[in-house]
Amino acid sequence: MTLPFFPPDLFEGDRDVLLKLLHEVGTDPEQKFILGRRTAALEKELREMTGAGDVIACGSGTGALTLAVHALDIGPGDEVIVPAFCCQPVASTVANVGATPVFADADPWTMVLDPDAVESLITERTRAIMPAHVFSIMADMPRIAEIAARHDLPVIEDAAVAQGAVLDGRPAGLWGDLGVFSFFQVKAFGTAGEGGVVLTDRPELARRVRELRNHGQDGITRFLHHRIGHNSRFDEIIAAFQLHRLPGFPDRLERRAQIADYYTERFTPLRDRGVVAPPPGRNGRCYYVYSLLIERREDLRAYLTERGIGTHIYYPVPLPLQPAFAEFAPEGVRWPGAEQVSRRNLAIPIWPHMSDADVEYVADSVCEFFD
Repeated sequence: MTLPFFPPDLFEGDRDVLLKLLHEVGTDPEQKFILGRRTAALEKELREMTGAGDVIACGSGTGALTLAVHALDIGPGDEVIVPAFCCQPVASTVANVGATPVFADADPWTMVLDPDAVESLITERTRAIMPAHVFSIMADMPRIAEIAARHDLPVIEDAAVAQGAVLDGRPAGLWGDLGVFSFFQVKAFGTAGEGGVVLTDRPELARRVRELRNHGQDGITRFLHHRIGHNSRFDEIIAAFQLHRLPGFPDRLERRAQIADYYTERFTPLRDRGVVAPPPGRNGRCYYVYSLLIERREDLRAYLTERGIGTHIYYPVPLPLQPAFAEFAPEGVRWPGAEQVSRRNLAIPIWPHMSDADVEYVADSVCEFFD
């Protein structure tokens, strides 16, 4: 059996539809390939699905974070608190505007930003807090929102991996002043290319983001630039493809959740053998990646490879220990939670078209290794 971590056939069932949409958009008399009626329709559908006041489609998840940072007028001299264990755009989008990413440690079990590490890092230069949901778990948004409110700070919620997740009845992406999703191909609502959205309930921020994604134009008068913006516009072919895939998203997400539930049930008893599964339950859960924390990570990874099971190690070096962010890492400071998570995490397959036999084979293989 061969079960790759990144399946090559995520969109195999949609191949004919994608080719049809490519021809449809390409031969449309309107000849509008970005920010057209399909993009507007996708934004509308996502507003209705999430309950967001506004949804602005853009070029990628990283583009969405960039627009969110710029919409808050963050720049040189400012600080933004970001997770030490995360994908690098949480830090690069801050650094690229001349601001300083301030790294907060991760919870050593859930792998997300630790609220206890946030408050002590707030200074008079802090302009925002940027929590990120990671793998299987949403960040502790109630506590982070409470800290931000107490210090009158906006929150940029990096929900790139968390579309469809819900915490205490509120969807991911709606906990912050600004939230973002990513449509990178392996995400839960991934696509055959790139894409992302910004979500907000604040009309003024929505207006700014719409201008910023299109060179600072308002979408009404061309070549009238209200601010210095970016080219982060959404593709009409991708919009049409995502509209096609949207009705099936709940079923795909539920399948991922079922797999996660099964894995957690099988792996929780292995805790005394150095295996830590994500917390059980569905409240505040994401199903993008299922990642275990393993004491004997490399041994298990080699064993699974021998059995044809692909695995993946995310962020083997915490962000503040990366060469690119060395200038933002204060001398003598450590991030023990992030370092432990980087050293121990191992992700296993969780794609929605895995069969029950596939899932059982993965779980059996992990358990057999420890037996």
